[in-house]
Amino acid sequence: MFPPRSFPADRPRRLRVNPGIRRLVAETEVRPRHLVLPVFVAEGLDAPRPITSMPGVVQHTRESLRKAAAEAAAAGVGGIMLFGVPARRDAVGSGAIDPEGILNVALADVRAEVGDALPVMADTCLDEFTDHGHCGVLDADGAVDNDATLPIYGEMAVAQARAGAHVVAPSGMMDGQVGVIRAALDDAGFADTAILAYSAKYASAFYGPFREAVDSQLQGDRRTYQQDPANAREAAREVALDLDEGADIVMVKPAMGYLDVLRRVADGADVPVAAYQVSGEYAMISAAVERGWLDRERTILESLTSIRRAGADVVLTYWATEATAWLDR
Repeated sequence: MFPPRSFPADRPRRLRVNPGIRRLVAETEVRPRHLVLPVFVAEGLDAPRPITSMPGVVQHTRESLRKAAAEAAAAGVGGIMLFGVPARRDAVGSGAIDPEGILNVALADVRAEVGDALPVMADTCLDEFTDHGHCGVLDADGAVDNDATLPIYGEMAVAQARAGAHVVAPSGMMDGQVGVIRAALDDAGFADTAILAYSAKYASAFYGPFREAVDSQLQGDRRTYQQDPANAREAAREVALDLDEGADIVMVKPAMGYLDVLRRVADGADVPVAAYQVSGEYAMISAAVERGWLDRERTILESLTSIRRAGADVVLTYWATEATAWLDR
């Protein structure tokens, strides 16, 4: 007969007693390969330009971008996502499909620098290239014309693949965008180029600092095509449509305010799931750290762990390269 046990019999604290035990039983892991570094490259700069609302983040020159890509590759980061900031814009975002446009030449630069050692990803959207700042072309009434935008996305994706992108990432939330891009890539001989679909992209206030980062010309808002923050079931529908159209990876954006949506998507998707820790999330943590209210390293790692715990296989974060140095401490 067993002797009586002392109270309490169950002591979960036994598995928290020291760092080694905690590491042994950790349920969620963040590794360098899980992280993707978003970067901005601006046309006409002779030195990197700081983004005031995102301390530590810059608009890169082509040369400084190559260096950042090399550093990310050396750190073992999972990928790099490029956003272009052109010097000139027009109503149809023609710089997005120009082989000599800033995003396409930067993609070629980075691919030449890292080869296949670091997946090179391209934002496939017109908003940085249009003089009205919307993600598509406008109709006569000033509304975003979904179907007129789609063939431009197809051309843009092919231009990016031709420039060297391993992955194209349609973020405009146009209905049918993934299917059109998949067909365009396949027809142009880029069947191996993957599509990371911004499937559940919300019309979020947390994109504010990003507007500075890309010198956005946005007039109005994007609520007619980005998702309502109130809706979660709709995200599952968007993901299902993108998967049917050929998405290789699906994404939820933003991340930290939408962990419930991320969990739902991760539970239902049969492809890798990404989440984007967006500019406003970065800026909030940075501001609190600057004021001494939060411990920087612990807060950043906790935020990344929460996104992974909610189901993200891939996390886009502006701390990607820096965070790799902290992961084994």
